[in-house]
Amino acid sequence: MSQMSEAIQQLVQEKGLSIDSIKQMLEMSLKAAYKRAFGTAENCVVKFEDDMSDVAVYSRKTIVDGVYDPVIEIELEDALKLSSECELGDEIDIIIDTKKLPLSAVSTGKQAAHQELNESVKNRLLNEYRGKVGEIIIGYYQRMHHDNIYVDLGKIEGVLPKKFQSPIEQYNKNDRIKALVVDVKPVSSSVQLVLSRSDPKFVQAALELEVPEIQDKIVEIKKCVRTAGYRTKIAVASTRDDVDPVGACVGLKGVRIQNVIKEIEGEKIDVLKYDENPEIFIKNALSPAEVKRVIITDSDKKQALAIVSDSQFSLAIGRQGQNVRLANKLCDWSIDVKTESDAAEMDLSVYSKRAVDGLFNLPENAVDNEEVVDISRVSDIPEVDADVAAILRKSEFDDLQAFVDAYYDGTLADSNLLTGEQIENLFGIIHNYVEIVDDDSEQDEEEAAEDEAEHVCPECGAEVTPDMTKCPKCGVPISFVRYNAE
Repeated sequence: MSQMSEAIQQLVQEKGLSIDSIKQMLEMSLKAAYKRAFGTAENCVVKFEDDMSDVAVYSRKTIVDGVYDPVIEIELEDALKLSSECELGDEIDIIIDTKKLPLSAVSTGKQAAHQELNESVKNRLLNEYRGKVGEIIIGYYQRMHHDNIYVDLGKIEGVLPKKFQSPIEQYNKNDRIKALVVDVKPVSSSVQLVLSRSDPKFVQAALELEVPEIQDKIVEIKKCVRTAGYRTKIAVASTRDDVDPVGACVGLKGVRIQNVIKEIEGEKIDVLKYDENPEIFIKNALSPAEVKRVIITDSDKKQALAIVSDSQFSLAIGRQGQNVRLANKLCDWSIDVKTESDAAEMDLSVYSKRAVDGLFNLPENAVDNEEVVDISRVSDIPEVDADVAAILRKSEFDDLQAFVDAYYDGTLADSNLLTGEQIENLFGIIHNYVEIVDDDSEQDEEEAAEDEAEHVCPECGAEVTPDMTKCPKCGVPISFVRYNAE
């Protein structure tokens, strides 16, 4: 094997380049050297052996009778010395002895070869690693510069910027570092991966590696929020009723989640169940605190009030408010946490009334082509569990209005009649499926009809309405009195 073949094979193995790309690189560098020597490369022809064992450079010249430009032209007499079949107007390739090229031309060729080689390697690495954004990669601590950690990833280098580092982590030389790839950028002759260990997606990706159910799409990560070094909250859901999403993520005896916690140096992780019902989801999101009840204060602005016992208040808020802030981000709601003693001093009836006004209006999509049934008791709702309905029938909370009032003033939770989950599920069912009809609606309709009836002034006969205090025509004082026929 020739030296050239060996060099090409070495580039293929070490740089991962194809033979075609190496051939293109060599051709470009030889033409650059030719142009440096002769002023143009338009008539330069590079020919490779089939086995890439050798390469030759030719100058393609036109056969003329009287040379004007010796770089691109040759006299017929001189051409006949090279080939007896030459004629005027033909082109002939004349081999160039590259060893006799000027030193400046050789240097130009080498420089072009190095530049093209670097660009080829850079483009290949960019194409290879662009697809790794969002994935976890493993490297080793190399050095620190301006608080940025540089990581040896083998073929390339990674950088872990200060803003993407966890504040509770420290590294020494050659320490193993696992991080999330967040960007790929070209640098000089290679590429550099921008890494992160503070991104919530890093914890999410680490959990995905530990939980086969996530990889199999049985368990879905709905959202992940994080304050690096303090706490991460992950909301999960299951696509199968027989699979507990939280249990799958935690693992037997907590093995799976402990592996992730170990990777992030002991940072706390709350894995909680996602729920479409905002009251239940907010209650879950404030874990590890135990929430007594959640009151939606403004559904349009996504504002809610979470009530906890006095002993759970600091846990719900968290250190420097981190727990409730993470819960806000996870649920995308503004959550105000109050203790039971603080809530007792508040007038929660306004929220109860507001909930009743909107709660008992049947959504347009709640019933399809079915007759709306007048329901006044919670136990009469078909979706209510039979055991729960039986309990309610024996209690004072079976009436819809009584149930809602007791839900908001905490009486229902304090009664220990039902579990917190059962109460929230009932509230969600009522919210989706019940419409209440006011008992005084018929009377209101009669009064409205009476108000719309025509009235005349007893003095002049002009038309008057119930909102008038005197006749607009004659000015006589008038008043309206509604009599009850009963």
